[in-house]
Amino acid sequence: MVNTLEDIKKSVVIEAPIQKVWDQVSTAEGIAAWFMPNDFKPEVGYEFHLQSPFGPSPCKVTELDPPNKLSFKWDTEGWFASFILKDLGGKTEFTLIHGGWKAADEIIGKAGQKSSVIRETMSGGWEGIVQKLKRIVEG
Repeated sequence: MVNTLEDIKKSVVIEAPIQKVWDQVSTAEGIAAWFMPNDFKPEVGYEFHLQSPFGPSPCKVTELDPPNKLSFKWDTEGWFASFILKDLGGKTEFTLIHGGWKAADEIIGKAGQKSSVIRETMSGGWEGIVQKLKRIVEG
């Protein structure tokens, strides 16, 4: 069996009620403000696109549990992303999980780079993205 890379997991505590954070992470306009332009709709099975630097990425909503969790398949590499929210009584813990990684040496098609290189780059990128979410919601 080929070892796949570990999921990327980033968490941040946002000084805002869970519903305010949910509204920012579960609407097309909200997601565009902190992540990427998109045509998302919060419906299980809905197919949408994220406008990535490499072009449109096809996505599909796989799980929706307002205001706690949203998951979707992302792009054509077998990736998934989950946004998990936990109510901390006036504050919200937001956790992002980006999984579905292939073996470290496998090439990611659009980027033409090894999976391990892309994962490392995206892990750093996600750190900035969740901090941007925090700033927008708290702003």
